[in-house]
Amino acid sequence: MISTILLASDGSDAAAAAERYALALASRTKARLLGLSVVEDRLARGFREDGLGVAPPLPEPVATYLKARAEAVARRIVEQARSQGLEVHCDTAPGIADDLIVERGQQADLLVLGRDGHAKNFRTGLVGSTVDGVVRKTAKCALVVPEGAQLAGPIVLGFDGSPGSRLAASVAVDIAKKVGEPVHVFVDSKDKGRAISRFDEVRSLVGSLPVPVREISSTLGRPDVKLVDSAREVRASLIVMGAFGRNRITEYFLGSNAAAVVRTSPIAVLVAR
Repeated sequence: MISTILLASDGSDAAAAAERYALALASRTKARLLGLSVVEDRLARGFREDGLGVAPPLPEPVATYLKARAEAVARRIVEQARSQGLEVHCDTAPGIADDLIVERGQQADLLVLGRDGHAKNFRTGLVGSTVDGVVRKTAKCALVVPEGAQLAGPIVLGFDGSPGSRLAASVAVDIAKKVGEPVHVFVDSKDKGRAISRFDEVRSLVGSLPVPVREISSTLGRPDVKLVDSAREVRASLIVMGAFGRNRITEYFLGSNAAAVVRTSPIAVLVAR
């Protein structure tokens, strides 16, 4: 299912974590890697006269710096990928980062990007604007990688019986087969009978995996918090969940649980579509 991965990076420390994760995933799944580093138009154009009588700095040096930096990022991705024997192609391009990543992502099965970029130290509880835009706009699966995340440990599948979680189950199975990691299925339900039926359903979706499949259920607390806590407890390397849960209208373009998990998880999160 995942044969081509698009890795988007701005070269920051946070993005470097996504680079390492994407390279490890591509290596273990035998996927082709596409790299992209965007020269942000809004930054390259620099400041403009705003009527205060203060001359803005010249845009040319800023644009030159950003272009050179993007090219350095592309070279780093290519060098690291080739050192691991991966098929790789990397581009730099000017534009609005989230729109361009979504556009280029049409060529891939999975988009990978760091949760935070250069503005990490200036944000509070929200993910970076580029990540937020990409995850909301793309029709592809998106994998968001926080700093420190590594591809070494079980896969946790968040399952609530929605169409999105069924798609997430399919993605989790595909990755588990290729990377050889166990799958932990997390079901949150206040009703014990409903939880049992969801486990029955997910067993039919998971099928006979060559890796262990374990079940985790929760009846207390917020689903997003319990899902992240469960992933921490089993030392997971990846959380897989649907972009939309059962209550699809709670947030524009992204389910509220998925948004909360992406925002708070110390573990990489794959939002399936």
